[in-house]
Amino acid sequence: MTSRDDILKLGERIGRSIIGQEAMVERLLLGLLANGHLLVEGLPGLAKTRAIKSLAKNLQAELSRVQFTPDLLPADITGSEIYFSEGGKGEFKFQQGPIFANLILADEINRAPAKVQSALLEAMEERQVTVGGKSYPLPELFMVMATQNPIEQEGTYPLPEAQLDRFLMHVEVGYPDERSEAAIMRLNRDEENASHSSGKHEDAARMDPQVVFDARREIGGVTVSEPVEKYMVALVFATRYPDRYDKDLAKLLQVGVSPRGVIGLDKVSRAYAWLKGRDYVTPEDVQAIVNDVFRHRLILSYEAHASNTTPNTVIDRITELVAVS
Repeated sequence: MTSRDDILKLGERIGRSIIGQEAMVERLLLGLLANGHLLVEGLPGLAKTRAIKSLAKNLQAELSRVQFTPDLLPADITGSEIYFSEGGKGEFKFQQGPIFANLILADEINRAPAKVQSALLEAMEERQVTVGGKSYPLPELFMVMATQNPIEQEGTYPLPEAQLDRFLMHVEVGYPDERSEAAIMRLNRDEENASHSSGKHEDAARMDPQVVFDARREIGGVTVSEPVEKYMVALVFATRYPDRYDKDLAKLLQVGVSPRGVIGLDKVSRAYAWLKGRDYVTPEDVQAIVNDVFRHRLILSYEAHASNTTPNTVIDRITELVAVS
């Protein structure tokens, strides 16, 4: 069995418990394969937390959940030095925080103030934590999945642009369809009945993280032709200089995508192509994931906000205007 077969099987396992959210499951796998972090936004009850729990259940990986609240401190995430006294001698030892797990669920990340949010910056970008002048490396398999609620904004702290840019993708989660809703109801009923039964059901074998590392090496060999590279760059530059394409579009954009955007677009496009069974990237691969990569990196103008224009609308317009080479 190839690495791709194992990853697809992992996605199928997750999909059995995350019904009606196929796009979110796929983005979760893409984040894992592209070695990036996800910001997942959706209403309560749409299986955001359940998704990463299901991933940890089917992968040999340690999961830490941090519930972000206004009274949270940076040390609650990174850990801190604690004084230990033994045999009449005392010394400070570093006590690791929850950030040292493989999969981090940062639940309701916008409920914590900026100082706490910034505690994730070094971990997400440098894959290390510095406390007391000493740096501690994080695990090789490391991914942060942060969630936020789009409707409850009172008493929250919007993420600064510097931190938003460190997320590989911003995934929006919507309601499932009617058929999926009925399947969710039946699944919940079956799980309740299983928990009430006397016998315990053994979990299926968890996947070795080495499969993920092997898959990443294969994705590194996925070819991106020069025309597709030019197309990616053209999409990025259309967000920075929209007046070159459309004057109305220029009125909607204040700040375009940073260089991290084109790097992320390249990474996710290659992972997406590999997941689809190809060793080369097509323009359709880029178009399939560009919204998730660009959505959180655009800063819209006041006019855009006044007219209720969303980043998705702007990105869709850009993909219409930018020609494939």
